Amino acid sequence: MPAIKEVFEQGKGILHLAPTWVPRGFNEPGKRLRLHPDDYYALGMDRGGICERWLGSLAKALNGPKTGETEGMSYVLENEETKTLRLFKDYVDELGAELIGAALMERYGTWPTFAKLYDYDKPLFHHLHLTEEKANKIGMHGKPEAYYFPPQYNCSYLGRMPLTYFGFDPSTTKEQVMKCLEDYDKKDTRITELSRAYRIQLGTGWYTPAGVIHAPASLVTFEPQWNSDVNTIMENVTMGEVNPHNLLTDCAPEEEKNDLEAIFNQIDWEESTRPDYKETYFRVPKFKNESEEAVEMWVAYANDWVAAKEVTVLPGKEYVLTDQACYCALVVQGHGVFGAFECEAPELVRYGDITGDEFFVSETAAKNGVKIKNTSTYQPLVILQNFANNNVEVPKTV
Repeated sequence: MPAIKEVFEQGKGILHLAPTWVPRGFNEPGKRLRLHPDDYYALGMDRGGICERWLGSLAKALNGPKTGETEGMSYVLENEETKTLRLFKDYVDELGAELIGAALMERYGTWPTFAKLYDYDKPLFHHLHLTEEKANKIGMHGKPEAYYFPPQYNCSYLGRMPLTYFGFDPSTTKEQVMKCLEDYDKKDTRITELSRAYRIQLGTGWYTPAGVIHAPASLVTFEPQWNSDVNTIMENVTMGEVNPHNLLTDCAPEEEKNDLEAIFNQIDWEESTRPDYKETYFRVPKFKNESEEAVEMWVAYANDWVAAKEVTVLPGKEYVLTDQACYCALVVQGHGVFGAFECEAPELVRYGDITGDEFFVSETAAKNGVKIKNTSTYQPLVILQNFANNNVEVPKTV
C-alpha cells in the first residue's frame, strides 16, 4: 500500500473518498441514492435495506449485533488502478493538524463531524439524539444535526410523507408525554399527535439541537452532524411499523434502562416546546458569494456545531473555491475537475463501486483554494460541503 503522506501529497491536500453505504433494519429504502435497484439489500436481507450514505465519516454505525467492524466509516481511494482503499480514520490519525487544522486537532484530537445522505420511503419515527452530557454516560458523543434538502436527489419523488415533526406543541404537558412512554408496550400511543409538522421545502434546511424530539420527513436529506450515532425512539408505531422496546432504551445507561423518568429526561423540554421553533431553527440559504462563474450559499449555519455550503459552478466556467477550514465535499450534479481529480455526480452505482463525487479537503488546501472546472456546456456543477465548527466565515445569526 502507498504511504499515507504520499497519497495526501499526490492529491495536493485533497483525498478521494469511496462511498460508504449503511443499511437499517427499520423503515424502507426510498431508492433515490442512485444505487442500482438490485443492490439496496446488498448486505443481506436480515440487515435491512440501504437507506443511508455516510460522508467523511470516522463514526461506526450503531446498527445491532451484526454491525460490521468498520460499518459507517469512510475509506480513502489510494490508487485508481488497483482500487486500493484505506480507512479515512488512519489518515486523520497520522496526518492530524496537517489534514484537519490545528484548531480542531487541539480541541477534539480528530475530525469531529460527518454528514449523511439519508433516504427513507416513510417518515422516520419520533426520536431524539442525546445531548453531550447524556451521551457521555454511555461513552458516546452527543448528536446535534442540520438538514438540507437537495433538489437533485428529490426531483422525482418526495417519499410517502414530506412533513417533519419537530418537538411538541407548546400546549403539551410532560404528563402527556410520560403517558406515551408508559404505554409504549401496550398500544399505539400516536405520540406525534402531541407534536407539530412542517411541510418540507426543497432547497432549504433546519437545525435540530441534541435533545429535541423530531420525526424527519421522507425526503432525501443531506445531514451534517456531530460524530455519533445515538438515538432514543419514543414513537412505538410509525406508519404501521412497530418499533421494538429496545429502541426506546438502547442508548440509556444500564442502570437507567427501566427508569422511564430518566429516559423522559433525555428530552430538552424547553427547546422541544419553544413557540418560535421555526423562527429559530428554519434555515433559508444565505449567499456567501455570487459571480459570473459561481454561486456559494450557506445552507447550514447559526449553531455551535456544524455548517454546510452549496457551491454551484456555472456551465463551462472555472472557479477557485476558497474556505477557512477543512471540509468534506459531495458532487450532487454535473461533472468536471475538482483540484487534481476528475469529479462527477453518479447516475447509477453498483454496491462496491468507486464514485467520483466525494472528497475531503485539508485546511491548507481549502485556504489556498481548490480550482474547480465545470466541463459541461449545459448543466451546472453543484457541490455540497460540510464543515465542523471552526470555520470563521459561517453566519452566526439567522
